[in-house]
Amino acid sequence: MTHTDNAAGSGGSPFETQVIGRVVSVDGAQASARLDIAPAQAGPHTLQIGSMVKMGSVRHMVFAMVKSLHVPDPAVAAPGGEVRIMDLELVGEGVRAQADAPMNFRRGVSFYPTLGDAVFAASQEDLTRIYVQPDASSVRIGTIYQDQDLPAYVSVDDLLGKHFAVLGTTGSGKSCGIATILRAIITEHREGHVLLLDLHGEYGHAFRDCANLLGAGEFKLPYWLLNFEEMQEIVVEKTDEEETDKAILRQAIVHAKQALNADTEWSARFDSDSPVPYRIRDVLRYLDESMGKLDKPTGAAPFLRLRNRMNAMLSDRRFEFMFNERFAMDDDMGDILAQLFRIPANGKPMTILDLSAVPSDIMKVVISLLCRLAFDFAYWGDGNTPVLLVCEEAHRYAARTDESGFALTRRALSRIGNEGRKYGISLGLVSQRPSELDMGILSQCSTIFAMRMNNTRDQDFVRGTLSESGLGLTDALPSLRTGEAVVVGEGLAVPARVYLDFLPEEQRPSSGTAEFSKSWKTGENKEGAVATIVERWRRQRR
Repeated sequence: MTHTDNAAGSGGSPFETQVIGRVVSVDGAQASARLDIAPAQAGPHTLQIGSMVKMGSVRHMVFAMVKSLHVPDPAVAAPGGEVRIMDLELVGEGVRAQADAPMNFRRGVSFYPTLGDAVFAASQEDLTRIYVQPDASSVRIGTIYQDQDLPAYVSVDDLLGKHFAVLGTTGSGKSCGIATILRAIITEHREGHVLLLDLHGEYGHAFRDCANLLGAGEFKLPYWLLNFEEMQEIVVEKTDEEETDKAILRQAIVHAKQALNADTEWSARFDSDSPVPYRIRDVLRYLDESMGKLDKPTGAAPFLRLRNRMNAMLSDRRFEFMFNERFAMDDDMGDILAQLFRIPANGKPMTILDLSAVPSDIMKVVISLLCRLAFDFAYWGDGNTPVLLVCEEAHRYAARTDESGFALTRRALSRIGNEGRKYGISLGLVSQRPSELDMGILSQCSTIFAMRMNNTRDQDFVRGTLSESGLGLTDALPSLRTGEAVVVGEGLAVPARVYLDFLPEEQRPSSGTAEFSKSWKTGENKEGAVATIVERWRRQRR
Protein backbone atom coordinates (compact mmCIF):
# COMPACT_ATOMS: atom_id res chain seq x y z
CA MET A 1 0.00 0.00 0.00
CA THR A 2 1.45 3.37 -1.02
CA HIS A 3 -0.14 6.57 0.16
CA THR A 4 0.70 10.23 -0.42
CA ASP A 5 -0.85 11.60 2.74
CA ASN A 6 0.77 14.99 3.65
CA ALA A 7 1.16 13.73 7.20
CA ALA A 8 4.26 11.87 6.17
CA GLY A 9 6.40 14.87 5.65
CA SER A 10 8.46 16.23 2.85
CA GLY A 11 7.61 14.39 -0.36
CA GLY A 12 10.27 12.87 -2.60
CA SER A 13 10.55 9.11 -2.78
CA PRO A 14 7.27 7.19 -2.42
CA PHE A 15 8.80 5.38 0.53
CA GLU A 16 8.99 8.69 2.39
CA THR A 17 5.18 8.90 2.52
CA GLN A 18 4.31 5.23 2.73
CA VAL A 19 1.66 4.11 5.23
CA ILE A 20 2.81 0.81 6.66
CA GLY A 21 0.20 0.29 9.35
CA ARG A 22 -2.31 1.69 11.86
CA VAL A 23 -2.07 2.28 15.61
CA VAL A 24 -4.07 -0.31 17.57
CA SER A 25 -2.78 0.31 21.12
CA VAL A 26 -1.20 3.14 23.13
CA ASP A 27 0.08 2.64 26.68
CA GLY A 28 2.33 5.33 28.11
CA ALA A 29 5.63 5.24 26.22
CA GLN A 30 4.56 2.06 24.41
CA ALA A 31 2.37 1.61 21.35
CA SER A 32 1.39 -1.20 19.00
CA ALA A 33 0.44 -1.04 15.35
CA ARG A 34 -1.04 -3.46 12.83
CA LEU A 35 1.42 -3.89 10.00
CA ASP A 36 -0.36 -3.75 6.64
CA ILE A 37 2.62 -4.65 4.44
CA ALA A 38 5.47 -7.13 4.55
CA PRO A 39 8.43 -5.82 6.63
CA ALA A 40 10.69 -5.94 3.57
CA GLN A 41 8.42 -3.44 1.80
CA ALA A 42 8.50 -0.82 4.54
CA GLY A 43 10.89 1.65 2.94
CA PRO A 44 14.44 1.91 1.70
CA HIS A 45 15.47 -0.40 4.56
CA THR A 46 13.83 -3.60 5.78
CA LEU A 47 11.65 -3.04 8.84
CA GLN A 48 13.44 -4.70 11.76
CA ILE A 49 14.17 -4.33 15.46
CA GLY A 50 15.51 -0.82 16.02
CA SER A 51 13.96 0.66 12.84
CA MET A 52 12.33 4.06 13.14
CA VAL A 53 8.71 4.86 12.24
CA LYS A 54 6.54 7.95 12.71
CA MET A 55 2.96 8.95 13.38
CA GLY A 56 1.23 12.30 13.42
CA SER A 57 0.26 15.36 11.41
CA VAL A 58 1.84 18.02 9.23
CA ARG A 59 2.94 20.14 12.20
CA HIS A 60 3.73 17.42 14.71
CA MET A 61 5.27 13.96 14.42
CA VAL A 62 5.84 11.25 17.03
CA PHE A 63 8.81 9.02 16.31
CA ALA A 64 8.98 5.47 17.60
CA MET A 65 11.48 2.62 17.51
CA VAL A 66 10.37 -0.88 16.57
CA LYS A 67 10.74 -3.05 19.66
CA SER A 68 9.36 -6.34 18.32
CA LEU A 69 7.53 -7.88 15.33
CA HIS A 70 5.17 -10.80 15.73
CA VAL A 71 2.10 -12.61 14.44
CA PRO A 72 -0.33 -13.08 17.39
CA ASP A 73 -1.82 -16.39 16.24
CA PRO A 74 -0.10 -17.81 13.15
CA ALA A 75 -1.79 -21.22 13.53
CA VAL A 76 -5.26 -19.98 12.54
CA ALA A 77 -4.24 -17.36 10.00
CA ALA A 78 -4.91 -17.97 6.33
CA PRO A 79 -1.80 -18.00 4.12
CA GLY A 80 -0.87 -14.42 3.36
CA GLY A 81 -3.65 -13.10 5.56
CA GLU A 82 -2.08 -13.27 9.03
CA VAL A 83 -2.25 -10.26 11.31
CA ARG A 84 1.18 -8.73 11.80
CA ILE A 85 1.86 -6.58 14.86
CA MET A 86 4.80 -4.33 15.63
CA ASP A 87 5.41 -3.13 19.18
CA LEU A 88 6.84 0.38 19.38
CA GLU A 89 8.71 2.52 21.91
CA LEU A 90 7.98 6.25 21.65
CA VAL A 91 11.36 8.02 21.66
CA GLY A 92 10.80 11.61 20.52
CA GLU A 93 8.92 14.06 18.40
CA GLY A 94 9.44 16.36 15.46
CA VAL A 95 7.83 19.79 15.52
CA ARG A 96 7.44 22.40 12.78
CA ALA A 97 6.97 26.05 13.66
CA GLN A 98 4.96 26.36 10.41
CA ALA A 99 3.57 23.85 7.94
CA ASP A 100 6.36 24.52 5.42
CA ALA A 101 9.16 24.93 7.99
CA PRO A 102 11.85 22.29 8.64
CA MET A 103 11.07 19.78 11.34
CA ASN A 104 13.13 19.93 14.52
CA PHE A 105 13.58 16.72 16.49
CA ARG A 106 13.57 16.58 20.28
CA ARG A 107 13.59 13.76 22.79
CA GLY A 108 10.47 12.98 24.77
CA VAL A 109 6.83 12.97 23.73
CA SER A 110 4.25 15.63 24.57
CA PHE A 111 1.49 14.54 22.13
CA TYR A 112 0.61 10.87 21.88
CA PRO A 113 -0.71 9.00 18.85
CA THR A 114 -4.33 7.90 18.91
CA LEU A 115 -6.03 4.70 17.82
CA GLY A 116 -6.24 4.39 14.06
CA ASP A 117 -3.45 6.88 13.34
CA ALA A 118 -1.41 6.02 10.27
CA VAL A 119 2.12 4.74 10.84
CA PHE A 120 4.71 5.80 8.26
CA ALA A 121 8.15 4.48 7.48
CA ALA A 122 10.73 7.07 8.55
CA SER A 123 12.36 8.67 5.55
CA GLN A 124 16.07 9.19 4.99
CA GLU A 125 15.53 12.85 5.79
CA ASP A 126 13.86 11.89 9.09
CA LEU A 127 16.70 9.60 10.08
CA THR A 128 19.22 12.31 9.30
CA ARG A 129 17.37 14.79 11.54
CA ILE A 130 17.15 12.25 14.36
CA TYR A 131 20.63 10.77 14.36
CA VAL A 132 22.82 13.40 12.72
CA GLN A 133 22.66 16.42 14.96
CA PRO A 134 26.20 17.78 14.93
CA ASP A 135 26.73 20.99 16.84
CA ALA A 136 29.63 22.68 18.59
CA SER A 137 29.81 20.02 21.29
CA SER A 138 29.17 16.86 19.21
CA VAL A 139 31.74 14.41 17.88
CA ARG A 140 31.39 11.45 15.56
CA ILE A 141 32.00 7.97 17.05
CA GLY A 142 30.67 5.67 14.31
CA THR A 143 27.71 4.93 12.06
CA ILE A 144 24.09 3.91 12.63
CA TYR A 145 23.33 0.19 12.27
CA GLN A 146 20.22 0.74 10.13
CA ASP A 147 22.05 2.90 7.63
CA GLN A 148 25.83 2.99 7.63
CA ASP A 149 25.77 6.17 5.58
CA LEU A 150 24.44 7.94 8.67
CA PRO A 151 27.15 8.98 11.15
CA ALA A 152 26.51 8.56 14.87
CA TYR A 153 27.31 11.60 16.99
CA VAL A 154 27.53 11.99 20.77
CA SER A 155 27.11 15.24 22.63
CA VAL A 156 30.32 15.82 24.58
CA ASP A 157 28.62 17.97 27.22
CA ASP A 158 25.85 15.44 27.85
CA LEU A 159 28.21 12.45 27.69
CA LEU A 160 30.76 13.84 30.12
CA GLY A 161 28.53 16.06 32.22
CA LYS A 162 26.39 13.09 33.26
CA HIS A 163 29.00 10.28 33.23
CA PHE A 164 29.15 7.23 30.95
CA ALA A 165 30.07 3.54 30.95
CA VAL A 166 31.45 1.16 28.32
CA LEU A 167 30.43 -2.42 29.11
CA GLY A 168 31.11 -5.64 27.25
CA THR A 169 32.57 -9.09 27.54
CA THR A 170 36.21 -9.88 26.73
CA GLY A 171 36.75 -9.77 22.97
CA SER A 172 33.74 -7.55 22.24
CA GLY A 173 35.94 -4.60 21.23
CA LYS A 174 35.54 -2.77 24.54
CA SER A 175 39.10 -1.44 24.72
CA CYS A 176 39.00 -0.28 21.11
CA GLY A 177 35.57 1.22 21.80
CA ILE A 178 36.79 3.41 24.64
CA ALA A 179 39.81 4.36 22.53
CA THR A 180 37.48 5.42 19.69
CA ILE A 181 35.31 7.51 22.01
CA LEU A 182 38.22 9.21 23.78
CA ARG A 183 40.12 9.91 20.56
CA ALA A 184 37.01 11.46 18.99
CA ILE A 185 36.65 13.76 22.00
CA ILE A 186 40.25 14.85 22.46
CA THR A 187 40.82 15.31 18.72
CA GLU A 188 38.24 18.11 18.82
CA HIS A 189 39.18 19.34 22.29
CA ARG A 190 42.97 19.59 22.43
CA GLU A 191 42.95 21.50 25.71
CA GLY A 192 40.96 18.91 27.66
CA HIS A 193 41.94 17.21 30.90
CA VAL A 194 41.64 13.41 30.90
CA LEU A 195 43.15 10.96 33.39
CA LEU A 196 42.99 7.27 32.39
CA LEU A 197 43.80 4.57 34.94
CA ASP A 198 45.38 1.78 32.92
CA LEU A 199 45.73 -1.37 35.02
CA HIS A 200 47.26 -3.54 32.29
CA GLY A 201 49.40 -1.12 30.27
CA GLU A 202 47.11 -1.35 27.21
CA TYR A 203 46.50 2.24 26.18
CA GLY A 204 49.92 3.82 25.84
CA HIS A 205 50.23 2.37 22.33
CA ALA A 206 46.86 3.84 21.28
CA PHE A 207 47.50 7.45 22.38
CA ARG A 208 51.22 7.99 21.90
CA ASP A 209 50.56 11.06 19.76
CA CYS A 210 48.13 12.83 22.07
CA ALA A 211 48.76 11.68 25.65
CA ASN A 212 51.35 11.95 28.37
CA LEU A 213 52.32 8.37 29.26
CA LEU A 214 53.43 7.76 32.84
CA GLY A 215 54.71 4.26 33.45
CA ALA A 216 56.47 2.64 36.37
CA GLY A 217 59.09 4.97 37.79
CA GLU A 218 57.78 7.97 35.83
CA PHE A 219 55.25 9.30 38.31
CA LYS A 220 55.24 9.95 42.01
CA LEU A 221 52.44 10.16 44.53
CA PRO A 222 54.05 11.36 47.78
CA TYR A 223 52.79 9.71 50.94
CA TRP A 224 51.79 13.10 52.34
CA LEU A 225 49.03 13.36 49.73
CA LEU A 226 47.26 10.45 51.43
CA ASN A 227 44.47 11.31 53.83
CA PHE A 228 44.42 9.50 57.13
CA GLU A 229 42.07 6.70 56.03
CA GLU A 230 44.35 5.90 53.10
CA MET A 231 47.51 6.05 55.21
CA GLN A 232 46.15 3.79 57.92
CA GLU A 233 45.01 1.32 55.27
CA ILE A 234 48.68 0.87 54.35
CA VAL A 235 50.39 1.19 57.71
CA VAL A 236 48.00 -0.21 60.32
CA GLU A 237 47.92 -3.99 60.53
CA LYS A 238 44.64 -5.82 61.08
CA THR A 239 44.88 -6.83 64.74
CA ASP A 240 42.72 -6.67 67.82
CA GLU A 241 44.55 -3.48 68.77
CA GLU A 242 44.22 -1.67 65.44
CA GLU A 243 42.09 1.12 66.95
CA THR A 244 44.94 1.89 69.33
CA ASP A 245 47.39 1.87 66.40
CA LYS A 246 45.17 4.27 64.46
CA ALA A 247 44.97 6.74 67.35
CA ILE A 248 48.74 6.74 67.79
CA LEU A 249 49.36 7.11 64.05
CA ARG A 250 46.95 10.05 63.81
CA GLN A 251 48.74 11.92 66.59
CA ALA A 252 52.15 11.17 65.05
CA ILE A 253 51.15 12.48 61.61
CA VAL A 254 49.62 15.69 62.97
CA HIS A 255 52.75 16.27 65.04
CA ALA A 256 55.00 15.73 61.97
CA LYS A 257 52.95 18.12 59.82
CA GLN A 258 53.05 20.87 62.41
CA ALA A 259 56.78 20.34 62.96
CA LEU A 260 57.73 20.81 59.30
CA ASN A 261 55.25 23.61 58.63
CA ALA A 262 55.59 25.58 61.88
CA ASP A 263 56.17 28.83 59.97
CA THR A 264 52.88 28.53 58.09
CA GLU A 265 50.22 30.81 59.50
CA TRP A 266 47.55 28.10 59.50
CA SER A 267 49.77 25.24 60.74
CA ALA A 268 47.77 25.03 63.97
CA ARG A 269 44.75 24.02 61.90
CA PHE A 270 46.50 21.13 60.14
CA ASP A 271 44.89 17.78 60.82
CA SER A 272 45.67 14.23 59.73
CA ASP A 273 43.93 14.80 56.36
CA SER A 274 45.64 18.06 55.38
CA PRO A 275 47.63 17.56 52.11
CA VAL A 276 50.87 19.19 53.27
CA PRO A 277 54.40 17.73 53.29
CA TYR A 278 55.80 16.10 56.42
CA ARG A 279 58.83 13.95 57.15
CA ILE A 280 58.48 10.26 57.90
CA ARG A 281 61.47 10.57 60.23
CA ASP A 282 59.45 13.07 62.31
CA VAL A 283 56.73 10.44 62.61
CA LEU A 284 59.30 7.83 63.63
CA ARG A 285 60.87 10.24 66.13
CA TYR A 286 57.46 10.88 67.68
CA LEU A 287 56.87 7.14 68.01
CA ASP A 288 60.27 6.62 69.65
CA GLU A 289 59.81 9.53 72.08
CA SER A 290 56.30 8.42 73.00
CA MET A 291 57.52 4.87 73.52
CA GLY A 292 60.28 6.12 75.82
CA LYS A 293 57.76 7.85 78.06
CA LEU A 294 55.82 4.67 78.73
CA ASP A 295 55.72 3.42 82.31
CA LYS A 296 55.49 -0.23 81.21
CA PRO A 297 57.42 -1.77 78.29
CA THR A 298 54.42 -3.98 77.54
CA GLY A 299 52.63 -0.97 76.05
CA ALA A 300 55.27 -0.53 73.36
CA ALA A 301 53.76 -3.06 70.93
CA PRO A 302 51.59 -0.56 68.94
CA PHE A 303 54.53 1.83 68.51
CA LEU A 304 56.81 -0.97 67.35
CA ARG A 305 54.26 -2.22 64.81
CA LEU A 306 53.87 1.23 63.28
CA ARG A 307 57.61 1.92 63.24
CA ASN A 308 58.43 -1.43 61.63
CA ARG A 309 55.76 -1.03 58.98
CA MET A 310 56.93 2.48 58.01
CA ASN A 311 60.57 1.42 57.85
CA ALA A 312 59.57 -1.50 55.62
CA MET A 313 57.80 0.88 53.23
CA LEU A 314 60.83 3.18 53.07
CA SER A 315 63.20 0.33 52.30
CA ASP A 316 61.03 -1.45 49.71
CA ARG A 317 61.95 -0.23 46.22
CA ARG A 318 58.52 -1.16 44.85
CA PHE A 319 57.00 1.64 46.96
CA GLU A 320 59.55 4.25 45.92
CA PHE A 321 57.01 6.22 43.89
CA MET A 322 55.13 6.92 47.13
CA PHE A 323 57.37 6.34 50.15
CA ASN A 324 60.58 8.25 49.77
CA GLU A 325 61.93 10.57 52.42
CA ARG A 326 63.11 13.14 49.86
CA PHE A 327 59.47 13.78 48.87
CA ALA A 328 59.08 15.88 52.02
CA MET A 329 61.78 18.33 50.90
CA ASP A 330 59.68 20.01 48.22
CA ASP A 331 56.06 21.08 48.29
CA ASP A 332 55.33 20.16 44.66
CA MET A 333 51.63 19.35 44.98
CA GLY A 334 50.84 21.85 42.23
CA ASP A 335 53.30 20.22 39.83
CA ILE A 336 51.92 16.76 40.57
CA LEU A 337 48.33 17.85 39.92
CA ALA A 338 49.34 19.69 36.77
CA GLN A 339 51.04 16.55 35.48
CA LEU A 340 48.13 14.26 36.31
CA PHE A 341 45.41 16.50 34.87
CA ARG A 342 47.37 18.01 31.96
CA ILE A 343 47.44 21.68 32.88
CA PRO A 344 48.34 23.14 30.50
CA ALA A 345 47.49 20.41 28.00
CA ASN A 346 49.88 21.64 25.29
CA GLY A 347 48.08 19.59 22.67
CA LYS A 348 48.21 16.39 24.76
CA PRO A 349 45.01 16.49 26.80
CA MET A 350 45.31 13.01 28.34
CA THR A 351 47.44 11.41 31.02
CA ILE A 352 47.64 7.62 30.91
CA LEU A 353 48.78 6.25 34.24
CA ASP A 354 50.17 2.76 33.79
CA LEU A 355 49.46 1.01 37.11
CA SER A 356 50.41 -2.48 35.94
CA ALA A 357 53.63 -2.43 38.00
CA VAL A 358 52.07 -1.06 41.20
CA PRO A 359 52.24 -3.73 43.96
CA SER A 360 48.89 -5.38 44.59
CA ASP A 361 48.99 -4.71 48.33
CA ILE A 362 49.08 -0.96 47.72
CA MET A 363 47.01 -0.81 44.51
CA LYS A 364 43.73 -0.19 46.32
CA VAL A 365 45.13 2.83 48.15
CA VAL A 366 46.76 4.27 45.02
CA ILE A 367 43.51 4.10 43.04
CA SER A 368 41.57 5.51 45.98
CA LEU A 369 44.03 8.41 46.21
CA LEU A 370 43.80 9.17 42.47
CA CYS A 371 39.99 9.13 42.48
CA ARG A 372 39.83 11.34 45.56
CA LEU A 373 42.42 13.75 44.14
CA ALA A 374 40.35 14.07 40.96
CA PHE A 375 37.24 14.95 42.92
CA ASP A 376 38.99 17.34 45.32
CA PHE A 377 40.77 19.05 42.42
CA ALA A 378 37.44 19.70 40.70
CA TYR A 379 35.72 20.66 43.97
CA TRP A 380 38.26 23.28 44.97
CA GLY A 381 38.45 24.51 41.38
CA ASP A 382 34.73 25.44 41.41
CA GLY A 383 34.24 23.58 38.13
CA ASN A 384 36.47 25.96 36.16
CA THR A 385 38.79 23.12 35.05
CA PRO A 386 36.57 20.13 34.16
CA VAL A 387 38.29 16.73 34.37
CA LEU A 388 37.40 13.31 32.95
CA LEU A 389 38.46 10.28 35.02
CA VAL A 390 38.39 7.02 33.03
CA CYS A 391 38.47 3.83 35.11
CA GLU A 392 39.52 0.73 33.19
CA GLU A 393 38.63 -2.65 34.80
CA ALA A 394 36.21 -0.75 37.04
CA HIS A 395 34.65 -3.94 38.44
CA ARG A 396 37.90 -4.58 40.32
CA TYR A 397 37.68 -1.48 42.50
CA ALA A 398 34.03 -0.41 42.25
CA ALA A 399 32.56 -3.78 43.14
CA ARG A 400 29.19 -4.41 44.76
CA THR A 401 30.74 -6.07 47.81
CA ASP A 402 33.48 -5.17 50.28
CA GLU A 403 35.37 -8.41 49.74
CA SER A 404 37.80 -6.81 47.27
CA GLY A 405 39.10 -4.38 49.90
CA PHE A 406 38.42 -1.31 47.71
CA ALA A 407 35.89 0.32 50.04
CA LEU A 408 37.75 3.66 49.99
CA THR A 409 37.86 3.70 46.18
CA ARG A 410 34.20 2.81 45.89
CA ARG A 411 33.35 5.64 48.25
CA ALA A 412 35.40 8.11 46.19
CA LEU A 413 33.81 6.98 42.92
CA SER A 414 30.35 7.12 44.47
CA ARG A 415 30.97 10.73 45.44
CA ILE A 416 32.09 11.54 41.91
CA GLY A 417 28.97 9.83 40.53
CA ASN A 418 26.60 11.64 42.89
CA GLU A 419 28.15 15.10 43.04
CA GLY A 420 30.72 15.28 40.25
CA ARG A 421 28.58 17.04 37.66
CA LYS A 422 28.22 20.06 39.99
CA TYR A 423 31.98 20.51 40.18
CA GLY A 424 33.10 19.51 36.70
CA ILE A 425 34.41 15.98 37.33
CA SER A 426 33.21 13.34 34.88
CA LEU A 427 33.41 9.57 35.33
CA GLY A 428 33.93 6.99 32.59
CA LEU A 429 33.63 3.35 33.69
CA VAL A 430 34.97 0.48 31.57
CA SER A 431 34.14 -3.07 32.62
CA GLN A 432 33.75 -6.60 31.30
CA ARG A 433 31.64 -7.70 34.28
CA PRO A 434 28.88 -5.12 34.80
CA SER A 435 26.98 -7.41 37.18
CA GLU A 436 29.88 -7.08 39.65
CA LEU A 437 29.83 -3.26 39.59
CA ASP A 438 28.33 -1.20 42.37
CA MET A 439 24.77 -0.50 41.23
CA GLY A 440 24.71 2.94 42.81
CA ILE A 441 27.80 4.08 40.88
CA LEU A 442 26.73 2.56 37.55
CA SER A 443 23.24 4.05 37.85
CA GLN A 444 24.82 7.53 37.83
CA CYS A 445 26.16 6.89 34.31
CA SER A 446 23.54 8.49 32.07
CA THR A 447 25.02 7.09 28.84
CA ILE A 448 25.70 3.37 28.44
CA PHE A 449 27.70 1.81 25.60
CA ALA A 450 26.66 -1.84 25.87
CA MET A 451 28.76 -4.16 23.71
CA ARG A 452 28.45 -7.90 23.24
CA MET A 453 27.51 -9.79 26.41
CA ASN A 454 26.98 -13.53 26.60
CA ASN A 455 26.45 -13.79 30.34
CA THR A 456 22.72 -13.56 31.10
CA ARG A 457 23.40 -12.08 34.53
CA ASP A 458 25.38 -9.24 32.95
CA GLN A 459 22.64 -8.71 30.36
CA ASP A 460 19.93 -8.50 33.01
CA PHE A 461 22.05 -6.12 35.08
CA VAL A 462 22.55 -3.78 32.12
CA ARG A 463 18.83 -3.88 31.29
CA GLY A 464 18.14 -2.78 34.85
CA THR A 465 20.21 0.38 34.34
CA LEU A 466 18.72 1.40 30.97
CA SER A 467 15.79 3.67 30.29
CA GLU A 468 12.61 2.12 28.94
CA SER A 469 13.25 3.53 25.46
CA GLY A 470 16.40 1.45 25.05
CA LEU A 471 15.20 -1.92 26.27
CA GLY A 472 14.06 -3.05 22.83
CA LEU A 473 17.67 -3.02 21.61
CA THR A 474 19.14 -5.04 24.48
CA ASP A 475 17.93 -8.35 23.07
CA ALA A 476 20.69 -7.96 20.48
CA LEU A 477 23.48 -7.89 23.12
CA PRO A 478 24.53 -11.55 22.68
CA SER A 479 24.68 -11.22 18.88
CA LEU A 480 26.53 -7.91 18.53
CA ARG A 481 29.62 -8.07 16.39
CA THR A 482 33.02 -6.95 17.62
CA GLY A 483 33.03 -3.15 17.62
CA GLU A 484 29.23 -2.82 17.76
CA ALA A 485 27.41 -1.22 20.68
CA VAL A 486 23.91 -0.45 21.80
CA VAL A 487 24.11 3.16 22.96
CA VAL A 488 21.44 4.43 25.32
CA GLY A 489 21.22 7.64 27.31
CA GLU A 490 21.84 11.35 27.29
CA GLY A 491 24.86 11.34 25.02
CA LEU A 492 22.92 10.25 21.91
CA ALA A 493 19.78 11.81 20.49
CA VAL A 494 17.88 8.50 20.70
CA PRO A 495 18.91 4.92 21.62
CA ALA A 496 20.75 3.35 18.71
CA ARG A 497 22.76 0.36 17.62
CA VAL A 498 26.07 1.78 16.45
CA TYR A 499 29.10 0.56 14.54
CA LEU A 500 31.98 2.29 16.28
CA ASP A 501 34.56 3.76 13.92
CA PHE A 502 37.40 1.39 13.09
CA LEU A 503 40.77 2.56 14.33
CA PRO A 504 44.04 1.98 12.46
CA GLU A 505 46.44 -0.48 14.04
CA GLU A 506 48.67 2.19 15.56
CA GLN A 507 45.70 3.71 17.44
CA ARG A 508 44.36 0.50 18.99
CA PRO A 509 45.09 -0.60 22.56
CA SER A 510 47.51 -3.48 23.08
CA SER A 511 44.81 -5.83 24.35
CA GLY A 512 44.98 -8.70 21.89
CA THR A 513 44.74 -12.33 22.98
CA ALA A 514 47.90 -14.43 23.05
CA GLU A 515 48.31 -16.52 19.86
CA PHE A 516 48.51 -19.99 21.39
CA SER A 517 48.38 -21.92 18.11
CA LYS A 518 51.20 -19.90 16.56
CA SER A 519 53.44 -19.96 19.62
CA TRP A 520 52.97 -23.65 20.32
CA LYS A 521 53.90 -24.70 16.79
CA THR A 522 57.39 -23.29 16.82
CA GLY A 523 60.36 -23.35 19.14
CA GLU A 524 61.82 -20.11 17.82
CA ASN A 525 62.75 -17.34 20.23
CA LYS A 526 62.24 -19.61 23.23
CA GLU A 527 65.91 -19.69 24.22
CA GLY A 528 66.47 -17.54 27.25
CA ALA A 529 62.74 -16.95 27.83
CA VAL A 530 62.80 -18.19 31.40
CA ALA A 531 65.86 -16.10 32.24
CA THR A 532 64.14 -13.00 30.86
CA ILE A 533 61.03 -13.73 32.87
CA VAL A 534 63.02 -14.21 36.06
CA GLU A 535 64.90 -10.94 35.50
CA ARG A 536 61.70 -8.96 34.95
CA TRP A 537 60.07 -10.65 37.91
CA ARG A 538 62.89 -9.67 40.22
CA ARG A 539 63.20 -6.12 38.87
CA GLN A 540 59.40 -5.71 38.99
CA ARG A 541 59.56 -4.18 35.51
CA ARG A 542 57.94 -5.55 32.36
